[in-house]
Amino acid sequence: MEISKEIYEYKKEIVDAENLEQLYQVWVKYLGKKGLISLLNKELKNVPEEKRSEFGRIIVGLREDFEKLYQEREIELKKAEINDKIEKERIDVTLPAFPLNYGGLHPITQVYFEIVDIFKSMGYELATGPEIELDFYNFEALNIPKEHPARDMQDTFYIDDEVLLRTHTSPVQIRTMEMKEPPIKIIAPGKVYRCDSDVTHTPMFHQVEGLLIDTDTTFGDLKGALITFIHRLFGKDIPVRFRPSFFPFTEPSAEVDMGCVICGGKGCRVCKGTGWLEILGSGMVHPKVLESVGYDSEKYRGFAFGMGIERITMLKFGIDDLRLFFDNNIKFLRQF
Repeated sequence: MEISKEIYEYKKEIVDAENLEQLYQVWVKYLGKKGLISLLNKELKNVPEEKRSEFGRIIVGLREDFEKLYQEREIELKKAEINDKIEKERIDVTLPAFPLNYGGLHPITQVYFEIVDIFKSMGYELATGPEIELDFYNFEALNIPKEHPARDMQDTFYIDDEVLLRTHTSPVQIRTMEMKEPPIKIIAPGKVYRCDSDVTHTPMFHQVEGLLIDTDTTFGDLKGALITFIHRLFGKDIPVRFRPSFFPFTEPSAEVDMGCVICGGKGCRVCKGTGWLEILGSGMVHPKVLESVGYDSEKYRGFAFGMGIERITMLKFGIDDLRLFFDNNIKFLRQF
C-alpha cells in the first residue's frame, strides 16, 4: 500500500501559513480527528501483515516530521505577531503631545470665591461649621424655639428630634460667639439643605452669612457694608434699597433689593415689572440671640446678613433656571 503524494503537501502548507489561524487549519487538515495523517492509522488493518510494521514506522515518521515543522513555524509566527504588535504600539516620542483640555471652576464656585474675597478685603474672617447640626444651634439659639411658627419658613431634613441637616449657616455664628468674645467679624459660607426642589430651589444649595458684633455697631454700619458689597459685585451704578421685614434672629430686620440687572430697572419678567430684585436678608442681631451665647445685650450690638450664592450667580450671569447648575451639562459649564 502506498501513501498518497497529497499527504506530503503539509510541508509546503506549513511554510505558507501566514498567521496562527491558518497554521491551525493545517493541523486540523493533517492531524485532526479526520486528518489525512490520522486516517492512515485506520488503513493499517488493510496492510499485509509482513508490511504492517514498516507502514506503521512511516506513519510515525510522518507525524513526528509534521509536529517538528509545525512547532518551528508556530514559534516563528508568534514572534512575528509580537513584533508586529510592538511596532503598532510604538510611541514616537518626537511627535507633538496631545492637546490638554483644561477644566474650569463651576460658576457657583467662581461667585463663592468672589463673595468671600470681597468680605475678606473688608476685614471679615472666614468661619465654618458642621453640616449635620443640632436643633439648638440651628433654631433655638437663633430665637426659634420648638413650635415657633418661624420653623414653618424652612422645610427641614430631620435625622431625629434633635439632629438635622442645617437649613442655613447661621449655626456657625452661634458656635463662633460661644467660643469668642467680641469684637467678632465673620462670614460663614457653606452648603445648606431644605426639602424643596423646583426651577428656583434645590434640596442642597449654598449660602454666605455674615456677622459683626461690637459695642457700637449700628444699622448704618450694616447698610454701608452691604451696599459696598453689592456695588463691588455688580457695579457701582446698581441702586440698592432696604425694605422692612421679619426674621426671628434679627430686630429690626430688612430685605435688601438691588436694581434689576436684566432690564436695568425698567421692569421685566424676571423682576415682575418692579425694576427691583431681592438679593439678601439682614438685620440687627436680636438681643435674645446675644443672650443665648452669654453676651450682655446691653453692652454689645451687632448685625447679621445672609444670601444664597446660587441666586446671586443667576443674577450675575443672567441664568433663569437653577437646575442648570447641577445638570453637569458641559456646553453650559464651558460658558464660564
